[in-house]
Amino acid sequence: MLVKEIMTRAVRTIKPDTRLTEVASVMCLNRFSGLPVVEKDNIIVGILSEQDVLRYLFPELKDVMTGLGALDFENREEEYKKVLPLKAADLMTKEPVTVTPDMPILKSVSVMARRNFRRIPVADGNKLVGIVSLGDIHRAIFMQSFSAH
Repeated sequence: MLVKEIMTRAVRTIKPDTRLTEVASVMCLNRFSGLPVVEKDNIIVGILSEQDVLRYLFPELKDVMTGLGALDFENREEEYKKVLPLKAADLMTKEPVTVTPDMPILKSVSVMARRNFRRIPVADGNKLVGIVSLGDIHRAIFMQSFSAH
């Protein structure tokens, strides 16, 4: 079975200049953990995940090592306000890992597992054509196995 047989084609995307207030709203309201960042003609240029946004708030390791007692992690939550005026391009992962529509689904799982991804963009060249999740793959394998018996 190939990725193109099970991928979701209608993918919610954002532009590099989308403000993080909008990104956070879309993520929170729709329970998305990440969104592909595309330019004109659906050319994928990045991906912005919750981890990318939250990583911006984490103290640098050197700060933790030099002043653990002095760091106030509760007040770090206030730093979130500083993230909101930023744009997707400021925090996105550039050149995201993708899979192809013609890739076997179990090969796509291996790509995802190596990077600890739960979902991955599907690209034909550099054009976003879909997204596939572990749930999509699991469901497809289950349904194929179930219908075979």
